[in-house]
Amino acid sequence: MKILFVSSEVTPFAKTGGLADVTGSLPTVLGSMGHDVRIIMPLYKMVETGGSTIRKGRKGVEFSMEGIRQRALLRQTNLGNIPVYLVENRDYFHRDFLYGTSAGDYPDNHRRFAFFCRAVLQLLKRMDFRPDIIHCHDWQTALVPILLKYEYKEDPFFMKTALIHTIHNLAYQGIFPKESLAEMGLGPEYFSIDRLEYFDQVNLLKGALLTADILNTVSETYCSEIMTPEMGCGLDGILHQRRDDLYGILNGIDHSVWNPATDSLIHKNYTSSTLSGKAANKKNLQQLLGLEVVADIPIISMITRLSAQKGFDILEPVLPILAKERVQFVILGTGDEKYVRFLSDFKKTGADNFSINLEFKPRLAHSIYAGSDIFLMPSHYEPCGLGQLFALRYGTVPIVRKTGGLADTIIDVGDASGEQNGFAFGAYTSVDLQDAISRALLAYQEKKEWVKIVRSGMNCDFSWEISAKKYQDLYKKGLNKRMVYNV
Repeated sequence: MKILFVSSEVTPFAKTGGLADVTGSLPTVLGSMGHDVRIIMPLYKMVETGGSTIRKGRKGVEFSMEGIRQRALLRQTNLGNIPVYLVENRDYFHRDFLYGTSAGDYPDNHRRFAFFCRAVLQLLKRMDFRPDIIHCHDWQTALVPILLKYEYKEDPFFMKTALIHTIHNLAYQGIFPKESLAEMGLGPEYFSIDRLEYFDQVNLLKGALLTADILNTVSETYCSEIMTPEMGCGLDGILHQRRDDLYGILNGIDHSVWNPATDSLIHKNYTSSTLSGKAANKKNLQQLLGLEVVADIPIISMITRLSAQKGFDILEPVLPILAKERVQFVILGTGDEKYVRFLSDFKKTGADNFSINLEFKPRLAHSIYAGSDIFLMPSHYEPCGLGQLFALRYGTVPIVRKTGGLADTIIDVGDASGEQNGFAFGAYTSVDLQDAISRALLAYQEKKEWVKIVRSGMNCDFSWEISAKKYQDLYKKGLNKRMVYNV
């Protein structure tokens, strides 16, 4: 199959979250399965300055948007053997950040990504590349299925192309004032309940959910959750309406990158049968962060975005309790000013067993996964989650709230079914979080049982190869559905 990934971010070129990890890993695996896979994304400033070899493209397109002539140039780099097309427009994409600054989103994001989506479809025709599958991701690419449904409906070039749209986080929908329609080059007919209108505003993701051939999200449990009023973020009705076309496929991780046996970013390599290497990484992490070097004190860690979604509302009351326990606690992350301020103030209280790092350093992240004993993810909701998968791979036992992908990947030690690999709690409360931590700390004291849990996690297979086969099947469903349309 000819498969085009359309994404606003792709690792290693530009990243703000898990979306980039998916679009930087899944295409490579699909390519190794024999498919002709290509990626297209904006040419951000950080891509230009990131050290990748970027070739100047000879192709470009011009089109009108909001009555103004727009020009998109095409440049190219590679992700291994996968071609990566880069859409260049310096007015829209030559900025320091992808979506906005600490002060908020860029006010013209609707125009930026409407331009990107329109350029993608125009450039495909200019290149004469006819994908069997266009795989779009999140609201930034939502206009692609919308345009294909309405503006390109009779265009023979795309007649056999199936559209898959992946929801990575339903909370982000691309909602803008109704005046933005004209600025995206869309007529007033799009402002209707069966298209983009949403409580007197424009909702781009809603449009994609109504027009893509196949919808999917990044775990089976999250797929079920988003069809409920509690987790549907106002779109549960549409998702329930399209339930026969909605699937959940768990994200994978790249085992060639996240592998303690070969990882060059950690102090000492190890496997599930050579856990003395993990002990060496623990000692190194303690020294690196200025924590007391003690072998038998458990290290609890978090590598996360600082936000309410990640459970900081229920974590706040627990931290002062942990400061008095015989544990060490490590946090690495950036995010909402509210939680940055709270953690900064907490750091000043003199909790010597805490290491709070309000930044993001990939090398330090690898050291934390390798050197910690317990990994904490008390998320309010979690579409898939990758942190718990990295932690399992490195023999760091997760504590998670039972939601979304966390529920699909972590089996509590008290659960009689399956291979127990962590600790899970249900209710979103500080009391239940504290109880899960207490259970984990108690289990940590029983070394033989603890090693069993560690090895169980390390032996889990959450590689992309498994998920890629499911995506391959999903693409076939999309193509079959498209064929029925065209009969």
